[in-house]
Amino acid sequence: MSGNVFVGDHILMDVRLDSARCQLERLAGDGVLLSASEYAYGAGITGLVEAAGLAAGMSRLVGVRPGDLVETGGCARLWLRWEAIGSDGTVFPALDADLTLSPAGENTTVLTLAGVYRLPEHPGAGLDPGIVRCFADITIDSFVARLACALMHPAGSAVPAGRAGQKSPCHGPDGRPHDGPGTRDESPAIRRGKATQGR
Repeated sequence: MSGNVFVGDHILMDVRLDSARCQLERLAGDGVLLSASEYAYGAGITGLVEAAGLAAGMSRLVGVRPGDLVETGGCARLWLRWEAIGSDGTVFPALDADLTLSPAGENTTVLTLAGVYRLPEHPGAGLDPGIVRCFADITIDSFVARLACALMHPAGSAVPAGRAGQKSPCHGPDGRPHDGPGTRDESPAIRRGKATQGR
C-alpha cells in the first residue's frame, strides 16, 4: 500500500554515548519525546494535506509508546511506536521504529532511526508514493533533529525544531516547495552530522 514507507535517518551528535543513553531513557518517560513526535507528525501531515489536496484532519497523533532501553554490542536501542487516529476514529500505528545510539568517538554519538511510517488506510491508499515518501522524510527528519537537540541539551525545557524539509523536493498545488514550519536549527553539531538513509 502506498501509505506505508520504510524510513531511516541518522545524525551525529556532540555528546558522549553514556550521557545520551541516560538522557534517552529519561526522555522516554517524560513529555519531551511525545512533544517532539507530535510536532513532527503534525507538520508532516499538514504539508501532505496541502500538497495532495486532502481534507484537513486526516489524522493526528494520540500517543507515543516507547519500549525498554536495551544495550547490545556497545550500542543502546529503544523501540518506539507512534499511535495516531484517523478521521474515521480508527487508531493505527503511524510509526514503528528502532532508535539506536552508537559511539562515533570519545565525545560523539550517532542517533539512528529505522522503521516503517504509515498513513491511515483509506486516505493513504490512493496517494502517489513519491508524495508520501517526501512527507514521510520531512516527518522523520524533523523528529530526529528535535530528539538530537534534547539529547545534547538536557537542561533545556524547550526543544529546538529540526531542519525538517530543507532538502525535500515537495511542492504543493501552487508549485511552491513545502519546507515544514519553523524548522531551522543551525546548531553546528546538527549541521555537520545530518544525513538521511534510503532516499
